[in-house]
Amino acid sequence: MIPTLDAELLRSFVAIAETGGFTRAAERVHRTQSAVSMQIKRLEETLGQPLFEREGRSVALTPQGELLLDHARRILRAHHEAIAAFDTHAVRGRVRFGSPDDYASTFLPGILARFARSHPLVHVEVVVDSSVRLLEMQAAGDVDLALVSEGSGEAGGVLVTREPVVWVTSARHCIHEQEPLPLAIFHKGCVFREAALNALDGAGRAARIAYSSISLSGLLAAVEAGLAVGTVIRGNVRPGLRILTEADGFPRLPDVGIKLQRAPSTGGCLIDRLEEHVVESFRNAVATAHAAA
Repeated sequence: MIPTLDAELLRSFVAIAETGGFTRAAERVHRTQSAVSMQIKRLEETLGQPLFEREGRSVALTPQGELLLDHARRILRAHHEAIAAFDTHAVRGRVRFGSPDDYASTFLPGILARFARSHPLVHVEVVVDSSVRLLEMQAAGDVDLALVSEGSGEAGGVLVTREPVVWVTSARHCIHEQEPLPLAIFHKGCVFREAALNALDGAGRAARIAYSSISLSGLLAAVEAGLAVGTVIRGNVRPGLRILTEADGFPRLPDVGIKLQRAPSTGGCLIDRLEEHVVESFRNAVATAHAAA
């Protein structure tokens, strides 16, 4: 007989893969750690393959686990959509969610994937622009929720995280030694831009703006080509880049606060659900990072 895959087993499997451990996964699926361990044992027996291997206090997917992960996510997504299609109380509708490009590439993939699993009938329209422009769009009623940099002119909002900002240069070039220092930084009005220029001015380091953009990929293209030095949140440092520190003659940059901003007078269950989901996603990410430290 062809074996069948139980959705509850797959849900626990995906939770472990995403949290990196059985304890956090058990909290997510509201089961005991021993119950989750038994579920994974049953799943491995069904498939006849090991799915995880332990690495200290955390676990990692085996090649067979990596293969199953994509299938499991698609099966669970179809399962949620089928249930929601017959649920007269399922949340439906459209929400417009904004984010600067650099936050979108770092935070949104996981946030949106998890929201889609719990709210498969919701249409999320993602608007990518600068923090200043997103706040203007919110004031005009064109964006419901947005992640923005603290200090961009926002009023209120929920501080969801603080991220370290670092100087980066190409790992294969020495452009950071050039005088005046060529910079690849974000558009005028961006808090990253102001922080970089103020820090260099305070350190007495001459600099010139060589490249500017609202696009993270545009700035990093110049940095990776060895044409300029840039500033990014640490989470956006990727292979081919090198972080510059005070030992390299670069002043320390202040952390950036990231806020979740809600448009004035925006109400409704759908907006409430997404707002709660985003806040909870950041809270879980911080807890996971602390547990791994």
